[in-house]
Amino acid sequence: MSIRRTRVVATAVLAAVALTLGACAEDTGTGTDAGSGNGNGNASGTIKEGLKVTFLPKQVNNPYFDTSDNQGGKPAVEEFKGQYAQTGPSEASPSAQVSYINTLSQQGTDVIIIAANDQDAVCGSLTEAKAAGAKVVTYDSDTKPECRDAFVNQATSEGIAQAQIKLISDAVGPEGGEIAILSATANATNQNAWIELMKTELAKPEYSKLKLVATVYGDDQDEKSFQEAQGLLSKYPNLKGIISPTTVGIAAAARYLSGSSYKGKVQLTGLGTPNQLREYVKDGTVKAFALWNPADLGYLAAYTGAALASGIITGKEGEKFTAGKLGEFTLGANGEVLLGDPFEFTASNIDQFNF
Repeated sequence: MSIRRTRVVATAVLAAVALTLGACAEDTGTGTDAGSGNGNGNASGTIKEGLKVTFLPKQVNNPYFDTSDNQGGKPAVEEFKGQYAQTGPSEASPSAQVSYINTLSQQGTDVIIIAANDQDAVCGSLTEAKAAGAKVVTYDSDTKPECRDAFVNQATSEGIAQAQIKLISDAVGPEGGEIAILSATANATNQNAWIELMKTELAKPEYSKLKLVATVYGDDQDEKSFQEAQGLLSKYPNLKGIISPTTVGIAAAARYLSGSSYKGKVQLTGLGTPNQLREYVKDGTVKAFALWNPADLGYLAAYTGAALASGIITGKEGEKFTAGKLGEFTLGANGEVLLGDPFEFTASNIDQFNF
């Protein structure tokens, strides 16, 4: 799979020049009016003013979600003259989001945008919120389709898995060896999907020399992720590489490796942000990592929710809407909206980005 596709790189270059976060945006825009041809009652594609839009991330004070929500979602909501808010738990446990959903429903929130910690645990409260009139959009991590109206997917699970395995294979080299995965929580829908697909990818002949020996969970907590990385090296002294498909995990693992005797010997890749990993890329701890643009993910999620709450779309496959500067998007099966492909960050390009 080619991680660097022409349209993604073009967007990234424009973002660097403008000092904005356009690294990985899927610009599918045609400039047409949102909702045209949908037959949904709001043929003009006009977003209602004053919509109450609240982001409910897996956990607050997480750099990834601070970027997606406050630097992406908030500007979008301001553009269509809505009311933005962010709320959520301090720890990413399966049931921690339920009470927040119930409160938002009672407050008459028009749009709830949630990164689910568990695909099942939040379904009951989300269903009640929908019944009370809220539109529910998942982003980053999905629920069961019946529990929400749309899912804004940062990239296809297959694309993410392919990118991760290729990156660790390139970093480890042709001799291969033992590798491990440092994940977020054991119940995170997106993490589990990526892990299963990474296992499928590892079964391909070109990766036959890579052996997955362990999967551990840092629960998206810095100190626990640091300890799990340390534990992997203690238990598997011949380990050649670690994949951490979570921004908290990869940063913690990079911090551990950079100060240890394993620096340069054990390769690390995963999903992270440039600002988190810049020093580790420059000191050789990380050769390359990948991510989409989290600000664009939040931006697209906000516009998706607003389009739903305004009657421009209903969540059906084939419907179209315009998401501000990102252009036009089309809903896929099960109400999925795709942002784009992962982008590879290396020492040669990391200073072009600031998020």
